Amino acid sequence: MTAELKERERIILNRLSADGMVSVAALARELGLSEVSIRGVLKALEEKGWINRTRGGASPSMHRDILERQKMNPDRKNAIARKAAELVRDGDVIMVEAGTTTALIARYLAGKRDIHIVTNSTLVFSYARMNPSLQITMTGGEFRRPTESLVGPIALETIGRLNVRLAFVGTDGFTLERGMTTHLMEGAEIVKAMKAHAETTVLVADSGKYGKTGFSSVLPLSAMDLILTDSGLSDEAFGDLSGAGIAIIRTETD
Repeated sequence: MTAELKERERIILNRLSADGMVSVAALARELGLSEVSIRGVLKALEEKGWINRTRGGASPSMHRDILERQKMNPDRKNAIARKAAELVRDGDVIMVEAGTTTALIARYLAGKRDIHIVTNSTLVFSYARMNPSLQITMTGGEFRRPTESLVGPIALETIGRLNVRLAFVGTDGFTLERGMTTHLMEGAEIVKAMKAHAETTVLVADSGKYGKTGFSSVLPLSAMDLILTDSGLSDEAFGDLSGAGIAIIRTETD
């Protein structure tokens, strides 16, 4: 039953990503289910923070760009997030930067005790709020819908007042030559601030981002204490990065 429900959820989210809105009646016809059953699935998705229910249907709670990125390499992203969560100890205060892979870390903190998350990501919040054992501090700031992030002076001021053991950050692209890059300049400042106020900074990025270069430079890869990626990263690239003295782990997908 669980697998079936997840498949229904996936279909609905794909429709929302493509069309922007869906109706209960149309979904019932497409999936061969009753409208009562469809409303039940929509209620579950709303409780998870994925959608907003509307009169007779639903709309995505997140920007279409986020929905598209969430569909890219989900198995790899989950494997990386699971490995990242293993680095978190009971009693830790951590920072988690906005991103589709970083956000998944919150899902794998179940069983950890006394964890305090500081984040500029509303996507992280949507996952973390489902776990009552997690304490959450939002940075505040200006909301950017395409990245589900809070940025700007207020966010930077909040981060600048705090100190944590671990910071998990993401990137739009990374190369040995250009380092970490992003398409959002304000996001680069968030990463730098988190790096400055963490004992250990971990880059979490799926292998599909290796070799890609964003508009704005963030930090050299040598500034990261660890890179978590997946087994899709080639042996050649892994060798180049390791040879440059960069600590890197490739996770295996299930």
